[in-house]
Amino acid sequence: MRAFSRTDMGRRREMNQDYMYTSEMPVGNLPNLYVLADGMGGHNAGDYASRYTAETIVHSVQASRETSPIVILRDAIWKANQAVVEKSGTDIDLEGMGTTVVAATVIGSELCVANVGDSRLYIVGEYLEQITKDHSYVQEMVRRGELRPEIARIHPDRNIITRAVGGGPEIEVDFFEVDLRENDRILMCSDGLTDMLEDREIFEIIKAGTDSGSIVDTLVDVANQYGGNDNITVILTEPFMW
Repeated sequence: MRAFSRTDMGRRREMNQDYMYTSEMPVGNLPNLYVLADGMGGHNAGDYASRYTAETIVHSVQASRETSPIVILRDAIWKANQAVVEKSGTDIDLEGMGTTVVAATVIGSELCVANVGDSRLYIVGEYLEQITKDHSYVQEMVRRGELRPEIARIHPDRNIITRAVGGGPEIEVDFFEVDLRENDRILMCSDGLTDMLEDREIFEIIKAGTDSGSIVDTLVDVANQYGGNDNITVILTEPFMW
């Protein structure tokens, strides 16, 4: 198993509020772990929220005695939410902070995913398949049939999310379990990528690339060429050694 990743501030932000963690080696009872968080808040709050969330998730996974990957990820995100909520109440500079999170692990040929917010996980195979569902205002409108997907990408309220770690004492997490095929790759990314590139363009870049490391660089570079309006983070994982 191999993972290639990059995070970039983009061209419009003064700091990078994205944070990522990757481990191809076991973390607690999970054989591997990948976490991507996109923070929000004031000057330092978003940066702190994403890093604190990812670190709390990793520590929780390391300490967990559970064997079910879904339970391990669920408990870790619950603990991260509680930690962020409590921390934001003790420091005025961190008040109102929050973050998206998408976390994944591969066990054999099964992918287990948890997400909150609008950071995404895709399976890249014969086509690009979005596994996670965006918890955002415009995507809720799309699901209700009130907005066309192509309009959602440019809607002025597209970055308003409806669920976040740190958004309240209770948190609702989505979980997905996917059977992987031999040549599948896993793409995790923040909205700094998907706001700049359409899914079709992402898929074309991946399919045209010669290796996953250069593909990650190309995705980030193209997002910056298109404007780089937000921080950009990309993790591209090869579950099976080719």
